Amino acid sequence: MVRIKAQDWQTEFDDLMRGIAGAFLFGAPFLYTMEVWWKGNFTSPPRMMLILGIAYLGLVLLNIKGGFRAEQPRSRAQILVESAEGLAIALFTATLSLTLLDIVHFDAGIDAIMGRLITLSLPFSIGVGIANNLLLKIDDDEADPAKQREPQNDHPWRSTLSDAGAAFLGAIVVGSSIAPTDEIPMISSSLEPARLLLIMASSLLLSYIIVFEANFGAQRRRRSQSGFFQRPISETVAAYLIALATGMLMLWLFQGVRVGDPINQWVSYSIILGLPCTIGGAAGRLAV
Repeated sequence: MVRIKAQDWQTEFDDLMRGIAGAFLFGAPFLYTMEVWWKGNFTSPPRMMLILGIAYLGLVLLNIKGGFRAEQPRSRAQILVESAEGLAIALFTATLSLTLLDIVHFDAGIDAIMGRLITLSLPFSIGVGIANNLLLKIDDDEADPAKQREPQNDHPWRSTLSDAGAAFLGAIVVGSSIAPTDEIPMISSSLEPARLLLIMASSLLLSYIIVFEANFGAQRRRRSQSGFFQRPISETVAAYLIALATGMLMLWLFQGVRVGDPINQWVSYSIILGLPCTIGGAAGRLAV
């Protein structure tokens, strides 16, 4: 009896992590869009309710064939309940993101704060709704138990370079669309060193959740690869360093930072851009 309960809790945790990962994978670019913040300042309560209604309707439609749970809903009631849970996850991740980047302030007023959160919750809710469709796949050894006994023949260098290349390309896909914008210096201007450290820790945690805890699939195959950093902690740290370097490269290419700029500006901008680059890199690593 206890074993069943423990398994149920683990399944619930995996589903929750998958929903959070999907929200960040899809919603990160919208998080770095100042127009979303500003529009939220002037969103009326009826419009907020309309946005929430659209987000919920989208989740209902997506939960029919997608959703964030590994087990598909079997009834209309389950679809409605899980859509409400998905909307709650979207609101939670939107709140967490805006708070982390210091984009919401209590002195702005409750209407402006709610407007920003609810406006951003729309793309985040779509990410929750398509979490399974994004990257969920079945382990080869789950599909064919005989493959579980097959040895992994990949050379360590090949596995390492494959993961590093996937992290690099994923970071470029996300980072190149954000690096040229004014959001990076705007966010940086209000952040203290302690907040930058918190962003770094959050980036590492999100990368770990997306690749190793969200249970998007192929977990056994990933853990059995023979790369030099093929351990959850070491791979997460190595991928984050790649994301930081990629973000710094994108900032320099798009003239967000220049040679001769203060070192603290290089560091601050890179850490801020490193958050979405890390999310993109995690998606890239899952895709290979």
